[in-house]
This record gives sequence, structure tokens and C-alpha cells, in this order.
Amino acid sequence: MDQSLSLQVVRTWFVVLPDTDAVGALAVKALSYADRSLTHASGRPWLVGRWAPETVVTGECRGARVAVFGEHAVTARDAERAAAAAAVADSPTALDRAADWAGSFHLVVSGADRVMVRAGVVDLRRVFHTRTGTPGRGPVSVASDRADVLAELVGADLDERRIALEVLTLGAPYPRAGDPLWRGLHAVPGGHCLTMHHDGRTRTSRWWSPPDPVVPLAVGAGRLREALDEAIEVRTRGRKLVTSDLGGLDSTAVCCTAARTGTRVVAYTAAIHDEAGDDVYWAKRTVAALNGIEHHVVPAQDVAMTFDGIDALEDVLDTPSILTVDRNRRMGIVELAAARGSDLHLTGLGGDELLAGTPARLHALLLTHPLIAWRALRGYAAKYRWSRSGVLRHLLDRSPYRTWLGRVARDLTEPAVPDNEPLLGWAVPPRMPPWATPDAVTAVREVLRAERVDVEPRGRGHGEHRELVAMDGISQWVRHIGQMAAPLGIGISAPYYDAHVIEAALAVRPQERITPWRYKPLIVEAMRGVVPEASRTRDTKANATFEEEAGLREHRRALLALCEDSRLARLGLVDERVLREWCRRALAAGTESYLLHPTIACEVWLRSREMTPSHVHRAATPHGRESAPTGTSALPTAHRET
Repeated sequence: MDQSLSLQVVRTWFVVLPDTDAVGALAVKALSYADRSLTHASGRPWLVGRWAPETVVTGECRGARVAVFGEHAVTARDAERAAAAAAVADSPTALDRAADWAGSFHLVVSGADRVMVRAGVVDLRRVFHTRTGTPGRGPVSVASDRADVLAELVGADLDERRIALEVLTLGAPYPRAGDPLWRGLHAVPGGHCLTMHHDGRTRTSRWWSPPDPVVPLAVGAGRLREALDEAIEVRTRGRKLVTSDLGGLDSTAVCCTAARTGTRVVAYTAAIHDEAGDDVYWAKRTVAALNGIEHHVVPAQDVAMTFDGIDALEDVLDTPSILTVDRNRRMGIVELAAARGSDLHLTGLGGDELLAGTPARLHALLLTHPLIAWRALRGYAAKYRWSRSGVLRHLLDRSPYRTWLGRVARDLTEPAVPDNEPLLGWAVPPRMPPWATPDAVTAVREVLRAERVDVEPRGRGHGEHRELVAMDGISQWVRHIGQMAAPLGIGISAPYYDAHVIEAALAVRPQERITPWRYKPLIVEAMRGVVPEASRTRDTKANATFEEEAGLREHRRALLALCEDSRLARLGLVDERVLREWCRRALAAGTESYLLHPTIACEVWLRSREMTPSHVHRAATPHGRESAPTGTSALPTAHRET
């Protein structure tokens, strides 16, 4: 296997180096694969990698240097003010105030004796780090926005124990979800920043915390609208054309907000086979009322099924992604958007967890507004057919998160929890699938038990924890779609994951934002006058259950091909025979088929690490527009409306 796969073919990455000669050899290696670099005030390499120049802004003041990577409207003067704040010793609050900009970005600071790298509020903008060194030079710490690039630079080996967590049926629980799979590599949690001292020491500290949920719905709706306006203005400014999903209520809000900026918007809606799927109906109503949006409908017969092409994927991702099983279905619209000439595609991902929220918020609400909480509980219990005993059991369980994590480790091989289990705990407990080996179960149990010693939940209480963990997980989908789309020369943008948008939504009183009686009331109120009345109060949501079940039947041979000489089996983590028998069965989408997703995603990812750069399909040059694939037979067709 070529150990420089990602370094050679990944379109965008950066590595952060401390200001010391001890990192010299690593800097030389990084520079040999990079096409851009920035230096510390000393002249030593600071930031090395590949990036589009328009995505990065820098500023300097009194020896401190600031770089901003990502989607933003930061000016050089803004960056200089942030550098001035960074130049004040031990003043992180001043820097946070100076860098409180709209958009989604990494913030990197070079100071007198340290380097700081700030991760995003959730896991869309990630930071990975490790310690390395050369004989006689001492240890140094380095960081990157991609785990695979960092692992290749330092020569890290895969960690089989950590890979074992990837076969858990619902994915690894917090805080291990999305962790790098190489030994010695660590991830910075969302809302935190990494400080690397020049002597190799590191420190992780919090820079962001969710707001107190005290704002009335009417006020919060106005603030959310302003934040979403600002987020989309940042992305559309200076562009002649952007593309957008136009499906559910969340993407409709994004698309309609973009249409108000004056930038030309081309919208895409994918039809599904399920007759209850009504995205196309609502999208047509929206377009008819807006006038001027170019709209394309992808017919259901041209939308890829789940598991399509699963044995032939060549995406270079830095972590496994369950999005892999739906890769071709989700990427169909992105490919059409790129072929249309767009270099930025807007998505509504992030809206569900932010705007619908979770009933687990009722844990805290019971203590402050018991009558409101009990009324909501009755509504949810009726809506989802929760048992009264189950609801009471969850509400009376006030045990800390570490205790819950201990139970997960203990119960790894127990049956899955019932579908009607109340959604009121820390999370739905994951289980090891039937094909996991005893060694895999032991490895996962040991990792989780070691983790629970001092782990704290992601948020204050069950509800905030569940919402933030969900945002971390789905925001990584956006990150992975972006990595899949990069060779096409198009970026994937999810405004709901901007810090200002998240803050505006989470500040609203939970009893008004989260209710069984109304569908996403916050975005419905925020979009008055933005989304046409013909579709603003839509209260339905399509799903792709048919695509899952039909995809399993249609692409069973491809799934079985992955069972042959399984890389997970080579590692001793899955029983190849049991996995093969499972893939041969008829599986229900809601209760059985989904168990395959994490395992298949990890298997595909492990195989992708064996590719050489010459075998990677459409490997992009660092910059410049990649031409669309020859022909259009592999792309879904779309019916256009104006």
C-alpha cells in the first residue's frame, strides 16, 4: 500500500507546525506534497498544504499571525484585529470576541511560544493532532484538518482496537465517534481549541459553549432568520451562481434565503419511489411561488439505490463514513450541480437535529416547568407509542453519562433496544452486530471502560448532549460529502452548522422549539416572508425506506463481494461467514439492514487505504476546475423547470 495516498491525491488539506527546528524534517516532507505554505514570524514553516487561495485570509500584529480557513467574509483588516487580540498574552477571550465572524472556518494562530488551532463548534471543521520527533531533536506536536494526511506524514499505523468500534450497530458512542483510526492520533472535540507549545506540550481548552435556552420563540425566530441570512450571504457573495438542494423544509429555507441574495440559484430535487414521498410536490409549489429559480427534478428511476456501487468506490476519506452505503444516491445531485457549472452546493443537512431537537430535553424541563413537560410527554408517548413504564424508567434514571457508557460496555452483545424505546436517555445504546468476533467485542468493551473513567457528556443534561452529539455526527456527513465532491471542483456547504446559526436556535426555550404538537416551529416562524406561504408550513418529511430495501436486493452481489477476503476479517474483527450469510438474507430496512451500514462503511474505507494514487478515479489536481466525467451515462438525468 502506498503510504502517501492522501498526500498525493487529496485536493485540500493543511498541516500546522510549531515554530521550532525540531519539526524541520516533517516540514520538508509536507512541503514536498504541498503547493502552498505560510511562515511564522521567524521564517520557519507554519502552515503547509493545499488550499484555494480565496478561502484563506491572514493577518499579523506585533509578531502574532492569524490565518482563517474556510467559508467566511473575513477581510485582511479583520484578521489583523484578531492578530492584535492574539498578541495579548493569555487573552483567549479577546481573541474569541475579535474572531466572532459569520461562516464556518478554522482559526489558526502563531504566537510567541505556541500555536493555537481552533476546531469548529461541531465536527464539520475538525482538528487532529499527534506527537512525533526525530533523534536528538526532542518531541514536537503537529496538527492537521485531515487525519489521513497527518498519519501519512508521521508514519502512524492503524489501530485495530479503535477500528473495532466502527462495527458497532449505531456507531461509536461519544466521545469516540469519528476518531482517527491511527495509533497516536487524537481529535480535538467540537467547541475546543488545541494549543501546541514549541517544546511538544499540548493543551485542549473550550472556546465555545451552547447558550442558555431562555429566548422566547418569537424573538429567537428573528435571530435565527438574521443568522441564516448572514450565513448564506457569506457563501453567495461574489458568486454568479450557486446550486442548492430543494427537498424538505430545512433545505427549502436555505434555498429560499439564497434566492434573496441576488445570486442565481439552481435548485435540485430528487424524487423517491415511495408514493408517500412528497418532496417534489412541495418543491414545485415553492418554485412556482418564488419565480426565477432554475429547478431540476431528478426522476426516481434515475436516483441510485442504497448500496449502489458499494464494491467499486474510490473516495479518499480520512475516516469511515456510514454515508458510504448511500454514496451514489447522495452524490447524484452533487454531480449534476458540478456539471451545471456550480462550485458551491448548499444543503439543508443539520436542520433536523437543530430545529426538531430531541424529547430528551424534557429531563431538564420537568424540573422547571413540570406541567408543560408532562403534557409534552403525553404527546410524544402517543405519537411514538412509548409505554408509560418506559417513560418513567428513563425519567427516573438520573445516572451520569459515564454510568450509561459503562452499561453500553456491559451490554454489547444484548439484543437491540425495541423500536418504541422512549428517546429520553443519553442515547440509544449501540450493540455489536452478530458477525463481530469475540476479540472485537473484548476490544470495544476495554476501550469503552477505559474511556468512562473521566468522560463528561457533550452538553448539560440529556437533551443538550443528544442534540450536540447528533450535530457532531451529521456534520461529519457534510464533511465526508465534501471530501467526495472535491475532485469535481465543487464545495458542499451546510449553513445550519455555523456557530451563529447554532447559537440562535439553541438559545430558544426548549418547550417552544421542541414539541409534539408542531413540526419545527422555530424555522416555520423564522421563514415568514422568506419561504412562500404555499410551502412554509409543510409538516411532512420523506424517507428512503424503499431505496434501502430495493437497494439491498439489487446490489446483493456487490455486498457479497465485500465479504470475500474481508479486511475486517483479516484483522480478526468480523466472522466472514456470518457476515456473508447476513448479506444473503432478506432484511427489513428499519430493523435489520441498517446494522450492516457501519461495518460495510469500515470495510470500504479499509480497502480504499490500499489504493495507489494512479488507481484513484478522477484524482484532482490541487487547484483549477476538474472537468466533468466524460459522457453523462453515469449521472442521473433531471427534468428542468423554471
